[in-house]
Amino acid sequence: MIKTVDLVKTFDGFTALNKATMQVKKGSVYGLVGPNGAGKSTIIRSITGIYKADEGQILIDDAPVYDNNAVKQRIGYIPDDVFFYHTASLKDMAKFYEKTYENFDMELFMRLKEYFPKIDMKKKVRFLSKGMQKQAAFWLCIAQKPDILILDEPVDGLDPVMRKQVWSLLLKEVTDREVTVLVSSHNLRELEDVCDHVGIMSDGKILLECSLEDMQENTVKIQMAFDGEIPAFNDIPGVLHSTTTGRVVNLIIKSKEKDAVERLSAYNPMFIEAIPLTLEEIFIYELGGTDYAVKDILIS
Repeated sequence: MIKTVDLVKTFDGFTALNKATMQVKKGSVYGLVGPNGAGKSTIIRSITGIYKADEGQILIDDAPVYDNNAVKQRIGYIPDDVFFYHTASLKDMAKFYEKTYENFDMELFMRLKEYFPKIDMKKKVRFLSKGMQKQAAFWLCIAQKPDILILDEPVDGLDPVMRKQVWSLLLKEVTDREVTVLVSSHNLRELEDVCDHVGIMSDGKILLECSLEDMQENTVKIQMAFDGEIPAFNDIPGVLHSTTTGRVVNLIIKSKEKDAVERLSAYNPMFIEAIPLTLEEIFIYELGGTDYAVKDILIS
C-alpha cells in the first residue's frame, strides 16, 4: 500500500505539494488526475524517492521511501520523459537493470521480445523514436518484476495497438502478482478502462479519492423530451448542468440513476432516459473551471 500524509514540497518559494494526502491500496490500479500544474509529477517523484518532502510522510507498506534502497527495489517507475544512458543499447540497459534490481529477470526480458518486435535490442536507445523508447522502458520495467508500478503519462507517444498491448501486459501483472499501479494521465477515457480508483488533484492537494464505480454510480445524465413548456426543475436537488435543444432537455445530476428517473418522471416527459456518464464526460462537464470544484459533483 502507498500512503502519503500531509505531504509538503516547495521549490524556490512555490508550493508544489500542499499537505497532499493519498492512499493507494495493494493490487489496485489508481488513476491520478488533475490540471497541469496540480502537483501530479511532484507527488510521483516524491513517492519514488527522487524528491525529499519538506514535511509529511511517504510510506510503502508502512516503511519510509526516501533513502531506503530496500523499498526502492520494489518500485518500477516510468516517467513522462524516459531516460537512458547516451551510448547504451537496450541490451546494455537490460544488463544495467540486472545489476541494479535484485528481481530483474533476464529470461523474462528475453521472452518479452515478442511483444516489442520492432525494437532492435542492439541499437542505441537514443536513436529510437519517442514511442519506441517508451516501449523499451515498459519492457525493462516489467522484467524488473516490481511490486509497485508508478507511471507518469505512461503511454504518451504510443500508437493505439501498442497502447493496448502495454496496458494488457500491465493488467496481467496486476492479476498475476497483485502489482499495485499508480498512474497519472490526462487520457481520462483510457483511465476509465483500467482504473479501480481515482484521485483528483489540484493546487498541490488531493481533493477527493473514490472508486470509479462510486463516481459513475452517483452522477448520471438524464435526457428527456417535453410536449409543451419545459419545466425549470428548481425543486430537483443535485442538478449540476442543464442544456435544452428544442424540446429535448439534458440534465447532469448528482444522484443515483433510479432516484433521478423517479423524481423527473413526475414532470410527465414524453420520454425519459438515463445515460451513464464516462469519466471523461464528468470532467468535461464539471471540472472545466479553473477551481476544479470536484466537491460539487462527486460523492461526499
